[in-house]
Amino acid sequence: MTATTPAPPVAGTPPGAAPTSLAPTGRGLWRRARWYLAFLGALLIGALLVTSLGRDHLYPPLDPRSYDADGAHAVVALLERQGLTAEFTTDPTGNPTGPDTLVLPEPDLLSADQLRAVAAARHRRLVLIAPGPAALTALAPGIRLSEEDGGLPYASVRSTDADCSLIEAARAGSAHLGGMLYTSGSRGEGCYPRGHGYPLVGTRNDDGGDVVVLGSGAFLQNGKLAADGDAALALGLLGSQPRLTWHLPDYSAPLAEGNGFKSFEDYIPSGWHWAYYQLVVAAGLAALWRGRRLGPVVSEDLPVVVRASETTEGRARLYRRAKAHGHAAEALRRAAAHRLAPALGVPLRAGAPDPEALCAAVADRLPDRPAGDVRALLYGPPPTDDAALLRLADDLDTLERQVRNP
Repeated sequence: MTATTPAPPVAGTPPGAAPTSLAPTGRGLWRRARWYLAFLGALLIGALLVTSLGRDHLYPPLDPRSYDADGAHAVVALLERQGLTAEFTTDPTGNPTGPDTLVLPEPDLLSADQLRAVAAARHRRLVLIAPGPAALTALAPGIRLSEEDGGLPYASVRSTDADCSLIEAARAGSAHLGGMLYTSGSRGEGCYPRGHGYPLVGTRNDDGGDVVVLGSGAFLQNGKLAADGDAALALGLLGSQPRLTWHLPDYSAPLAEGNGFKSFEDYIPSGWHWAYYQLVVAAGLAALWRGRRLGPVVSEDLPVVVRASETTEGRARLYRRAKAHGHAAEALRRAAAHRLAPALGVPLRAGAPDPEALCAAVADRLPDRPAGDVRALLYGPPPTDDAALLRLADDLDTLERQVRNP
C-alpha cells in the first residue's frame, strides 16, 4: 500500500497555535439545557396550579356534604325539599328513634361487631353500596356475589333497563347501574340485570324491614343525577321513610377480612387523574419537540490534525484484532478496481466498474495474464489468514504497476 502524505493544517489556524478545545463551557451548557429547564419549570407550575385548584375537594366520593361531581349533596337536598329529615353520622350502630333509612356507602369498613349492631338496630330500610361477603352475611342473608365464570362479579356502569317488579325501579325506568353484581336469592328481587347477576337487589329481613343492595352508587352522584331515571330511583330508594341516616365511613380503617372485592380504580385517588393527564400532555409535547425537522449540516473545523497514515494504521489494527480478513481484502480489491478503471477507460456504474468489462480490459492490456486469473485476483474468495492477505496486497500492487507500465 502506498504512503499517504500528511494532511495540511486546518485553515485559519496559525502555525504553532494550540488546538481548539472542545470542552463544554458554561454558556454552551446553558444553551443546551435552557429548554429542558423551561419545560421542567412549566411542568412544576402546572402541577402547583392543579394542586391549588384541587384543594376545594375536601370530601371522598358519595359524601352527602360534597358539591363535587362525585359527591351526593344534590340527592340529600332534594329529599329535604320534600320534607325528609337527613342526618349524617360516623357511628352506624345507634338505635333509631323512629322509622328511618340507613345508607352505608362502605359497609366493608365496618367490623364484625358493628355489622351485628346494625343488623339488630331495626332500621326500616338498609341501603348497602357495594357490600362484600361479610356484610352480605350479616345484613342481607340470602344475597351473595354473582361469581360468573369464577371471575370477579363486576360490570361497568351504564344506562340499563330495570326489567323487574320492584316499585322504585319500575317507576324510575332505565338508570345508570353497574359495579358489583349479586344474586337475588330466594326472597330477593333483582333489577337491572347484567349477565348472570344484578347491580340492584331488594329483599326483606326478619324484622319486617327491607334491604337494598347496590353494586355501585354512581346514580346517586351529583354529576349523574340528572341522567335517565337516576333521580327518580335515588328518591324512591332513599325517601321511603321520614328520616334518612347517612353513614360517613372512616376510610382510614382497614377492610374487614373477606371483604376484598375492589376494582383497581377504587384504590386510585381522584386527584391522580390530573397527574395522568399531565403525563400524557408532557409525553405528546416531548414527542413533537424531539420529532422536529433537523436543520442543514454545519461544517466545523477539526480541533487537531490527524495524519492519513495514522487513520489507515488504526483501521488496519481493528481489522487485525477482529480477524476480519474478508473485510480488509474487500477494501483492497475495491480500491484497486477504482484506480484501474480510469486507467483502462472502463466507466463506473453505480459507483463501481463492471467486473466483466474490467477483467477483459486488463487482459487486453496484459496479454500474458488470462482474464480468469485477473478475475480471481480482483473478485476471488477472501483470504483465510494474514499471510494470504499480504500476498493479495502484493499481487494487487504488482497488477497496478503492470497496467500503468505494460
